[in-house]
Amino acid sequence: MATEDLIRAAVESDEAFIKEFGRIIKEELRMTAAEFSEKSGIPASTIYKLLSGHREPNIKTLRQIVTVLRKMEGTEKTEFIAVIAARPVLDYITEKKLKVKGRLLTIREYSATSMEEAIIAAIRAERDGAKALVCAPIVSTTVEKVLRIPVATIMPRDSLIEAIELAAKKMS
Repeated sequence: MATEDLIRAAVESDEAFIKEFGRIIKEELRMTAAEFSEKSGIPASTIYKLLSGHREPNIKTLRQIVTVLRKMEGTEKTEFIAVIAARPVLDYITEKKLKVKGRLLTIREYSATSMEEAIIAAIRAERDGAKALVCAPIVSTTVEKVLRIPVATIMPRDSLIEAIELAAKKMS
């Protein structure tokens, strides 16, 4: 992937970044610096200065370049909320997109059938780029300690009452 190669090169050295950035534009994208500038919204003078070595890449410009490359590769990261639950519960989720306060968010499901699987799923969700996590109360206190993203707890009030009523009927 061009994006990952460029990030590695940027971490290695400015010279490696310049060489890799030039290669990506010319060979992989088959574009000129001017075309990349137009596509990315980064001024052409900045692109030319980066490619000629007259300017070191700053973090803002690097982020812009990476964002554009990810869009072109189709690997841009969309904001999503991870939901961890057992498969039967996840099957009730009908909407994969949800509009909250004017933002369209993706809901990504992570199936788990044990405490261990739920913790692993939570860590995987964060690594996948989740912006927040929704899970059961039994897991939330544990994953809140290891994750850096917000964790919301599912509070099944209605279904809990229904389950208690069903259990009471079965007792009779």
